[in-house]
Amino acid sequence: MRITGDHAELAIEGRLDVRSAADARALLHAAVDGGEGDLVLDLGRLEFWDATGLGVIMGTHRRAGRVGRRLVLRDVPVQLQRLLVATRLHRILAVEGAVPDSCGTTLPALG
Repeated sequence: MRITGDHAELAIEGRLDVRSAADARALLHAAVDGGEGDLVLDLGRLEFWDATGLGVIMGTHRRAGRVGRRLVLRDVPVQLQRLLVATRLHRILAVEGAVPDSCGTTLPALG
């Protein structure tokens, strides 16, 4: 897993899973704590995630909310979009662009 960017926009590459969760959490939380306004998280190069990785994203979302920021997901892979819809997390997380629901219709992005 590799995270690049700054306190306003980050990109995750590779795997966000149980093995990379602690490092990812530390980097994402530092970005939240060190900036202002929206924190954009580009997931376009995310190859794999597991429940722990999704937990890191949700934890970052909660932390951002506590400090008056908003986590915005960008370029969410289709499989993760489906997971967000199935778990109804697409209603909680801000996602740039449209997210399809389980029936294939397009839901408006939050934001």
